[in-house]
Amino acid sequence: MTPRIPVRKRLSARLLLASALIALCSVAATAWIAVATTTSALKEEQGQDLAADNSILAELSGWAATHPDWKGVRGTVRELAERTGRRIALTTADRTVLADSAPRGTSLPPSPAAAVDPLHTDTYTESGAQLSGIDPRAVGPFALPRAERGRLLAGAKQERACLDRFHVRTTLAFSPSGRPVVTAADAPEGSDYLLPKCGYLLGEPTATERKALDALTDGVRACLDDKDVDLRAPLYLTLETDGTGVVDAEVLAKYQRAAGEDDADTLMGCVTSARRAQLTPYVAPVAELFLGIGDQSVPRFDMSPVNKAKVVGAAGLVLAFTVAVTAVVATRLVRPLRALTAAAQQPPELHVRVLVTTRDETGILAEAFNDLTERRERLEAQRKAMVSDIAHELRTPLTNIRGWLEVTRDGVVDPDPALLSALHDEALVLQRIIDDLQDLAAADAGTLRLHREPVRVGDLLDQVAGAHGAAADAAGVALRTGVEGELWLDADPVRMRQALGNLVSNALRHTPADGTVTLTARRDADRIVLTVTDTGGGIAPEDLPHVFDRFWRAEKSRSRRTGGSGLGLSIVRHLLAAHDGTVVADSTPGHGAEFTLSLPAGPGPTP
Repeated sequence: MTPRIPVRKRLSARLLLASALIALCSVAATAWIAVATTTSALKEEQGQDLAADNSILAELSGWAATHPDWKGVRGTVRELAERTGRRIALTTADRTVLADSAPRGTSLPPSPAAAVDPLHTDTYTESGAQLSGIDPRAVGPFALPRAERGRLLAGAKQERACLDRFHVRTTLAFSPSGRPVVTAADAPEGSDYLLPKCGYLLGEPTATERKALDALTDGVRACLDDKDVDLRAPLYLTLETDGTGVVDAEVLAKYQRAAGEDDADTLMGCVTSARRAQLTPYVAPVAELFLGIGDQSVPRFDMSPVNKAKVVGAAGLVLAFTVAVTAVVATRLVRPLRALTAAAQQPPELHVRVLVTTRDETGILAEAFNDLTERRERLEAQRKAMVSDIAHELRTPLTNIRGWLEVTRDGVVDPDPALLSALHDEALVLQRIIDDLQDLAAADAGTLRLHREPVRVGDLLDQVAGAHGAAADAAGVALRTGVEGELWLDADPVRMRQALGNLVSNALRHTPADGTVTLTARRDADRIVLTVTDTGGGIAPEDLPHVFDRFWRAEKSRSRRTGGSGLGLSIVRHLLAAHDGTVVADSTPGHGAEFTLSLPAGPGPTP
């Protein structure tokens, strides 16, 4: 009875559990990736991932601040797109494309990410939402010509040398307009009075800056007149001390003290509007900036309950499909395995075979099982035949010995020398059969001992021919030998004489008078080929596959007229296998038989 296998240990259950676990992990990983990707896309669409976007906006704002139009911006756009991995597109307010990193014809994202306007931005100095402000790189008429920059640079160097005499370390920088700016670093305590003393060379605006300041002052006055504002103080605009702005903080504070709070705010508004009006001809017009992922726009996706349900449903369908497929596959795999198990548990006499239904590993296993069953049947048949053959071979001499001993005991015959010689011959037959069986048993068990040594093939053939010379003469058969060259074997000489002797004695028994038995030897590459050829009646083609079987004889009546126990050729095959050699039989009925032995060539004797 087949033992019941627990469900947790069944192959189908393990396959099902493993597939379900794999599918669950796959679904979870896919869902995590999808959620992470969607979250990133949502952050970009909602403006929460602005670090890279603001850097793009700041660089394009700098372009607009230093160029009167957008001609030539395509190279900058392509470079930014390659560096950031984003799709960047610039258009006019009516969506006319100025530059686009995506291929021509690619649709724009649904909405612009920002407006590039250097007169209304703060992206150059701070990150965050776009606010009202002028990009400090937009200098317009305040840009200094080369001659003025040279004079100011010389003055800056003198200022640094002056401060250096008082052990004040300084740094030199340049404002967007080209004005050098000297900044004191780690100034000693109490040295503040030195800065104005050494910085007189850079304190006043140049001619270019004064001209631009005068034009700006006129614009501010016009704005204040339109708003009916009287500052109660002369209007005088000057540069910031570091050259990065237009209105000096100290000057602005003076106007704020002279005017009321509302008038001060109006003053700043007029200054800003006048500056924008002054810079407008020098900066590029406002452009819309579109950003996307690669050459595609940012996808729109929301984690609404409906979309969550879709994700969960898709994951459930994938899991269910995986489980169903695994169950079907597991069932198909287990069915032939169960059939193999049932067949293997049957008694040997039933000879059950498994139906091969597939050509996969399971089908191959079923074919191997059927082959094993057939070999088991053949071995069982051979075992029964061998027991019968052994009993037959031993029964005849034992019966003769017992019969002669009984009649001698009863006084029917006298134990004369002839009777004793007959009994001795029967005992020799028994001894020969037992020795052959012992050799076969040792070969089957792998305990057949060989005492290898260099053997000269010519001497080996001569010894075998000499041992069977008398039997050949008695049968009227010529026994000949022939060796091609000096050949050597690394073999057991006793076992090799036994193997060749069995073949020669078998050939002599089947060769009629005036026939010939020939032993030859030759080299074939790294092998030594020995042949035993006779001129007897030969072996029938249907008998050739069985000549090396144990207890097999060509005579169907199993007559002992020709002698032999039927074990000689089987012993030859095992002895050759022990020497890493082979033996084959070939015959043409009516023209004799030939047995060919092939063994590895030996190196010869060591000098």
